[in-house]
Amino acid sequence: MTGPVVVVGDTLLDRDVEGTVNRLCPDSPVPVLDETTYVDRPGGAGLAAVFAAAAAGVEVALVTALADDAGGARIGALLAAAGVQLYALPLAGATPEKVRLRARGRVLLRHDRGGRAGEPGEPSEAVLRLLADAAAVLVSDYGRGVAGQPALRAALAATRAPVVWDPHPRGPAAVPGVQLATPNESEARELAKAPPGASRLVTAARGAQALRQRWQAGAVAVTLGGDGALLCHAGSTPLVVPAPAAEGDTCGAGDRFAATATLALARGALVSEAVQEAVAEASAYVAGGGVATALPAPVRAASPVLVSGGGDRIGAAAAGAVVAEVRAAGGTVVATGGCFDLLHAGHVATLQAARQLGDCLVVCLNSDASVAGLKGPERPVVPQGDRSRLLAALSCVDAVLIFDEPTPHAALSWLRPDIWVKGGDYATGGGEETLPEAEILARWGGSTVVVPYLDGRSTTDMIAAARSGRGSATWPVAVRAAGAHREPVPRPTAEGTR
Repeated sequence: MTGPVVVVGDTLLDRDVEGTVNRLCPDSPVPVLDETTYVDRPGGAGLAAVFAAAAAGVEVALVTALADDAGGARIGALLAAAGVQLYALPLAGATPEKVRLRARGRVLLRHDRGGRAGEPGEPSEAVLRLLADAAAVLVSDYGRGVAGQPALRAALAATRAPVVWDPHPRGPAAVPGVQLATPNESEARELAKAPPGASRLVTAARGAQALRQRWQAGAVAVTLGGDGALLCHAGSTPLVVPAPAAEGDTCGAGDRFAATATLALARGALVSEAVQEAVAEASAYVAGGGVATALPAPVRAASPVLVSGGGDRIGAAAAGAVVAEVRAAGGTVVATGGCFDLLHAGHVATLQAARQLGDCLVVCLNSDASVAGLKGPERPVVPQGDRSRLLAALSCVDAVLIFDEPTPHAALSWLRPDIWVKGGDYATGGGEETLPEAEILARWGGSTVVVPYLDGRSTTDMIAAARSGRGSATWPVAVRAAGAHREPVPRPTAEGTR
């Protein structure tokens, strides 16, 4: 297998809320659920990408659309924990969410929120190259617009990789020439407008053949739930692939089927072999407990990418509002990041220079847990609540995000800044290639840049001097708050900055 396996489609935030029911609501005869736990996971195309990434030695990339809200940020964190490379398109509106309320393993209610589908933005050149170089592509359509994006459709039609198309009744037709389409039974019946009255297998076969001809697809596999799948290809006789007996939560079984078939085709399997493998894997998935047990441990344990904080300029809502406003006005979003433990003049100079590059500056701040993991158990000296408030008080900072991961990659995939800024002490190689975030920024056409840094300022040195009883004239006793005097700093330049 050469190149990554690429999943394209709509991603939702799925949340399973587990609780107990011991009484009815006094003003309405409905059960009252006392929440005990909840689990978040990427849904839709995101779940298919997580399943594909769980296969050993497979590089998986997801092309999807995320909104500038907390739901989009949470999805970014979950995908990063699963090892999925996220190529996020801008999304107008809100990130869709599906909440299942459960008691004793049974779903009491599903609550959908996020409203009507928003319009996904244009893919970057990096996304188009990704599709051209893919080992295989899975289009996981959930009817919210990504599969209909014109530039993506053109790239999907042009790729030489095998394409698996998992359709949705509200979505567009598959691009011509896909190797395999995988509708479920009801989708095939609705998409093909199959007449009622025929037997189940006849209806599925007619629907599959109609879709295969209409979409110019190599093959169509109609999934039949616990009865397996029916595969129609160039021959006149369909292939029925029975499934082993399995009972359990079927949520995500279709995504597991499509992801498994895509991985098999990427390895060079025949379509019939890929469908047989997919049926066996989906059945084992259901029998093993479904999505509750199938998610990789890092995804189940992933904490939110953004930690809540106080203040009008701290947290996901604040950052999302600032970024959305600047983008709507056609402005430039700038971001930078770090621990900012004992904020000093070097930090302030970097932040002031970064703010001059665009129309807003979002600071990605390592949480206390993240700092301790990077620098040891005695750090940070200043807790994240105080660090975030000090940063937000600076007139050059528009919003602060606090993240738990060792790197800001998940937060960046959500924010999608036009420019990522680092202080001059990172410029050891004299170019963008020295910054580890450069590859992330390239996914949406962003740029990385280094700005001047004041020499002689180091948090580590300050802490060491304080512990030894020495003082320093360069120490900041306190940080000037909003409205602090901005010292003149050279305006940095970088290709692609505006």
